[in-house]
Amino acid sequence: MGEAVANVARRINATVEEGKDTLDLSSCKLISFPEGVFKVLRSVTENIHVISLADNEMKAISNKFFTTFTQLRELNLEGNAISKIPDAAGELQHLKSINLARNKFSTFPERLADIHTLENINLEANEITEIPVEKLSAMPALISINMNSNPVDKDVLASIQSSIKFELLTTK
Repeated sequence: MGEAVANVARRINATVEEGKDTLDLSSCKLISFPEGVFKVLRSVTENIHVISLADNEMKAISNKFFTTFTQLRELNLEGNAISKIPDAAGELQHLKSINLARNKFSTFPERLADIHTLENINLEANEITEIPVEKLSAMPALISINMNSNPVDKDVLASIQSSIKFELLTTK
């Protein structure tokens, strides 16, 4: 446990001291985003554009996370146990890519449709059965959604493929 905390501290200090625009806390055995990190990064949150929290043990991500890191362009939450995204996620007006693959989503996180800059959504290997096509079709920047390995009804997928303007990746 002490080694994991030291690893997180090293990565955070490197981000601050080197003025990096990326915070990589992947594979750190985190069960939540550490509260103390908000204080340490307070002076540089506007400069952080990429955050990876992949392959941790997180079950949720807080509103505070999204209201603090307002300049995010990329967010990687792959390989956690997250089942929903808080409303504040819709406020990320610079986000271009979000990776939510291998989590515990049973419904499509519709709050993502409020992010007009979002180009790529990865929801591979969740438990999502339906896709909010109308909301997603209204997203001006959306290029692709990866829905591979989700139990989406194949007939529904076939019927919507011709009416959407973004690439929808699904397991054949």
